[in-house]
Amino acid sequence: MDEAIHWTVPLDHPAFAGHFPGTPILPGVLLLDTVLLKLAEASGLSLQSLTVSSVKFLSPAGPGDQLTLTHQINTNGSIRFQITAAVVKESTKRSKANAPAEQRPIAGGTIVPRQSENTEKTD
Repeated sequence: MDEAIHWTVPLDHPAFAGHFPGTPILPGVLLLDTVLLKLAEASGLSLQSLTVSSVKFLSPAGPGDQLTLTHQINTNGSIRFQITAAVVKESTKRSKANAPAEQRPIAGGTIVPRQSENTEKTD
């Protein structure tokens, strides 16, 4: 089942002061933290039970970006996710106020259930 979660990057996020002055970019670690928090909340899973298996950053997210996080929970318990940002063009603002925005890919990856530390490894 695909589900969408919407989040707007705060204009005044404290990370922007140092990352990077004049050209603010949301650090990837903060983006992943938000993904984990929102997916744990949406799925009902414990945040401590999730770990990032893979992620690919495709373009930066910045102040005010309207992000959409879509995800799918697979039968093996892994969660595939994609993050996109709405692309708002000046011509779109004037002529198509209610039209769906074009999406720019930000990142995608897989989150998996964390293996228990009590699980013994077999060779």
